[in-house]
Amino acid sequence: MTLVWFSIIAGILALLCVLWTTKFRSTGTRHIDDAATQLRPVDVNAFRNLMDHGEREYLRTHLSSADFRSVHRERMLAAADYVWCAFRNAGILIRLAETSLNDPDPTIAATASNLQENATRLRFHAMQTLPKIYLSIIFPGLDWMSVDLAEGFDKLNRQAVVFVCVRAQ
Repeated sequence: MTLVWFSIIAGILALLCVLWTTKFRSTGTRHIDDAATQLRPVDVNAFRNLMDHGEREYLRTHLSSADFRSVHRERMLAAADYVWCAFRNAGILIRLAETSLNDPDPTIAATASNLQENATRLRFHAMQTLPKIYLSIIFPGLDWMSVDLAEGFDKLNRQAVVFVCVRAQ
């Protein structure tokens, strides 16, 4: 029975992700220069705190069950917001990188390629993480938390800065 519910939830989440991505693509920026202004900051340290296993265990031991479930739900909803923001930012960075893939300067083209590859990887990882976060809201006992996504945030932020600097030269 749990497998059936898991499949239903995963299917609904996948459908919502496809619809959201399609909507974003169709109503996204018309001019690539405007895309950079749509990037939203992601507080990586706050995300790490939300996903920290030790922090979750501390809350579990110091709060009543009802309070823990409530706090855990709020923390996971905040984590999901961070992941959605990173997903959206990665899509914008992919489009920015695409504009420079065929640049005559090999440094710019290589930086753009690297940025596009890592943004795509982060976007894929974010899509894998979201269902786990939402399932964790329903089943707070699940222990799957990973900091890999936070590391991907950091890496992509650094690469975006390098890309902007190289492109500006």
